[in-house]
Amino acid sequence: MSLIGFARVSSQQQDLTNQIDKLEKYGCTRIFQGKHSGKADTNKAALEELLDYVRKGDTVVVTKIDRFGRSLSQVLVTIEALTSKGVNLVAIDQNVDTSNDDPMSTAMVSLLGMFAQMERDFIVNRTQEGKKASGNYGGRKSKLSEDQRQQVKDRLKSGESKKSLAEEYEVSRSTILNIEKS
Repeated sequence: MSLIGFARVSSQQQDLTNQIDKLEKYGCTRIFQGKHSGKADTNKAALEELLDYVRKGDTVVVTKIDRFGRSLSQVLVTIEALTSKGVNLVAIDQNVDTSNDDPMSTAMVSLLGMFAQMERDFIVNRTQEGKKASGNYGGRKSKLSEDQRQQVKDRLKSGESKKSLAEEYEVSRSTILNIEKS
């Protein structure tokens, strides 16, 4: 019956120190940690290592329930994996402790996961709205104008070679291929 910590941040620039301090103060004997987004392999590896390590009767401690993943489904899958192994869960900042087998704690875990997903969806929507408002969707600006792209399409249809068009417009052959596909 050990207290096992799990800490995660979403990017390399973020710091795990605050989470690790809280987990150590709570009494965790071992702390697994991941950096990058929830989709990154390092987080997946850290989470899999945690799941392989914990045993029945252990308690996994996180600062917040959303440390288990970036989506409700990721969080719930992880919680289900812990529960099926007989492992308890504590979320320090959210006052959740499943060790008392209280239905309210179980409901609270589901609600917290749902709110974490909703917050993530809000962030994604605001980001998309910002991109739409600014017209900046990321990526490098095209070297060719819409008129030039249409000229390339027309000239490809008339049989000109991709190589000669790429050289003339000073773009790669793959750019010409992408124009042809669009």
